[in-house]
Amino acid sequence: MRNTPESTRQYKYIDIVTAIFVTVLIVSNITSVKQLVLGPFTFDGGTIIFPLSYIFGDVLTEVYGYARSRRVIWTGFACLLLTVVVFGIVQQLTPAPYWDAQPAYDAILGQTPRIVLASLVAFFVGEFSNSYVLAKMKIATQGKWLWARTIGSTIVGEGVDTLIFALVAFAGTMGNSDLVNLVVSNYIFKVGVEAVFTPITYWVVDFLKRVEHEDYYDRATNFNPFALRS
Repeated sequence: MRNTPESTRQYKYIDIVTAIFVTVLIVSNITSVKQLVLGPFTFDGGTIIFPLSYIFGDVLTEVYGYARSRRVIWTGFACLLLTVVVFGIVQQLTPAPYWDAQPAYDAILGQTPRIVLASLVAFFVGEFSNSYVLAKMKIATQGKWLWARTIGSTIVGEGVDTLIFALVAFAGTMGNSDLVNLVVSNYIFKVGVEAVFTPITYWVVDFLKRVEHEDYYDRATNFNPFALRS
């Protein structure tokens, strides 16, 4: 159990967790262009996989601490920003004369500034809220009740994320009742996924703590999301 970060320490699996985290972000951003209905829920396609980013965010903070989680969140933010910038540039370039799929590209990968802004802001605020709450709850519970920390932090993080994204992306473009339904459906589904995956989260956390010999407590951590040092 450690309370101060060791910047020179090498971990076996943090790069793999980071890669999965970033992949989930990019895939969810691309698939969010499709609105779908699943049972009683109405949400964008990215919601199917996006909750996994919060699960991996929980794992990162629980095992490696907030400071390292902050680094991964910034990595994800940068990769997501690069993705939307490249999509936007390619969209504006003149298509080859023999390529007639520009309308399809515009429909699927075309960048809507309002949606891009909503995604980036919601991700930034939601992920850091999630990581902060989990780190503080870990100290308050003295490392007990992992399920309470993962679900509790997700309730806050996903709540902030879902509300910001919906308001920035869709406020004024749909009726208030539809907007409320979108927010509630997304929120319930995302938190529900976290709860269902709790046994798997336990297994991953236990495995990483054992093989990495790490169980970090953020007692002396600087929680400023813009801080360059712990």
